[in-house]
Amino acid sequence: MRAVIPQNKTFARNARINDPAGTRDPNADTLDGRSAAIEKSVQESRAPKAEPRDGFGYHVKIKNSGAKIVEIVFWEYRFYDPANPDLIARRQFLCGVNIRPDKDKELEGFSLLGPSDVVNVNTLGGKGQFKEEVLINRIEYSDNTIWQRKDWSFAEVKRSYDRVLREPWLPGTCKGL
Repeated sequence: MRAVIPQNKTFARNARINDPAGTRDPNADTLDGRSAAIEKSVQESRAPKAEPRDGFGYHVKIKNSGAKIVEIVFWEYRFYDPANPDLIARRQFLCGVNIRPDKDKELEGFSLLGPSDVVNVNTLGGKGQFKEEVLINRIEYSDNTIWQRKDWSFAEVKRSYDRVLREPWLPGTCKGL
């Protein structure tokens, strides 16, 4: 309970309503107000701080046109350099989703890696530096059935898959493989 100070009595409190923005609250100077401010500072200092990270967001919107509920989607974002089409950069993601039939969902993957590790100087000035493509590699349904792209191998990402499952993971989020 806050301390009763003259500034909190009805007349003074009503007069403070018209104070300009930024006027100091008289309750902040009481013993209770100062104690609360110190406690807040202590709690903030003990809370872990997340370091901001620069990275790249990869987005895709998918639609479930089947009759089953989609639970997990493995997808990848590919980049091709027009000057060297054999050079392909891939960013693969695993998303825990719950997409009902005839519904769609936007998925977002985050990676510290950009579109390419190597850039050809001849393509720097041109429009559309990279050609982009999204591939769905595997879909796992709620009835434990699976659809998988023919030329994609789950064994290729098995180690990354195991690592991702060991980390804290919220449903509806995507993790990089």
